[in-house]
Amino acid sequence: MTEISLLLWDIGGVVLSNGWDETDRHAAADRFGLDAEEFERRHQNVMVDFETGRLGAEEYLSRTVFYTPRPFSREAFQKFMLDCSVPLPSTPGTLAMARGLRAGGKYLMAALNNESLLLNQFRIASFHLAEVFQVFFSSCFTGRRKPDPDAYRYPLQITQRAPEEALFLDDRLDNVKAAAQLGLRTLWVRDPATLREELAGAGVTGG
Repeated sequence: MTEISLLLWDIGGVVLSNGWDETDRHAAADRFGLDAEEFERRHQNVMVDFETGRLGAEEYLSRTVFYTPRPFSREAFQKFMLDCSVPLPSTPGTLAMARGLRAGGKYLMAALNNESLLLNQFRIASFHLAEVFQVFFSSCFTGRRKPDPDAYRYPLQITQRAPEEALFLDDRLDNVKAAAQLGLRTLWVRDPATLREELAGAGVTGG
């Protein structure tokens, strides 16, 4: 069997919280007195552009929140967005394990996540993710979102790996299934606390 040489990691739900998911947006609506349904509708209308880097943070806020005068500032709302990014209970151990895998030099460590530029850069800096991942195939950088097949093909093309050389880790089953259909090995992360054991079961050792 071909050995794994590339680990493609989702970030939200695997290493950190999802950061700006539906639960966070509902919390924002409650905190700032927004119409939750209207806010969610506006978010969905621009989500793809926001996460693929075609729509910046200022325009995102203008279209989803500040299309009408508000009694709070853009800065306050953006801070709330960023504050939604928190470690998972398993994060310290997961990041230590991932750093060990990178230090071992056996695997190319890469992030493959759907995230806006605002949140992605904040999370990389705040949680020192560049110490863990050597390359970031984030949707805001590549313009490709999972589960679009191109989101998986692109890292393989750039790293010159065959699909069977890559192991893709994600907590969303739809993303995992899409990767598997292209021939990548996959790990559906349902409990990050058991990730070390599941990686070992997939043949990934070290860390």
